[in-house]
Amino acid sequence: MAVDIDLEHVARLARLALTEEEKARFGPQLEVILEHARTVGEVAATSHPVPRANVYRPDEPRPCLTQEEALANAPDPFEGRFRVPRIVEEE
Repeated sequence: MAVDIDLEHVARLARLALTEEEKARFGPQLEVILEHARTVGEVAATSHPVPRANVYRPDEPRPCLTQEEALANAPDPFEGRFRVPRIVEEE
């Protein structure tokens, strides 16, 4: 089964400016690549024969640290917050 693609759209997404010669050469190649990717996707869907499910614990409120406890080991707290080095230079 052939893959229906819009080569110009794909080239725009990849920020490529293709000549007509490149479109003629790469179009069939891209169709083959996408066909293989579709085939691999079908095979990968069978990689887990047993259904998998995430297990979550119940979301129950629990006590948390107070502001003082959270800042107890901070090297340089400032006005009740963590102070960190500036990483953006001002111009």
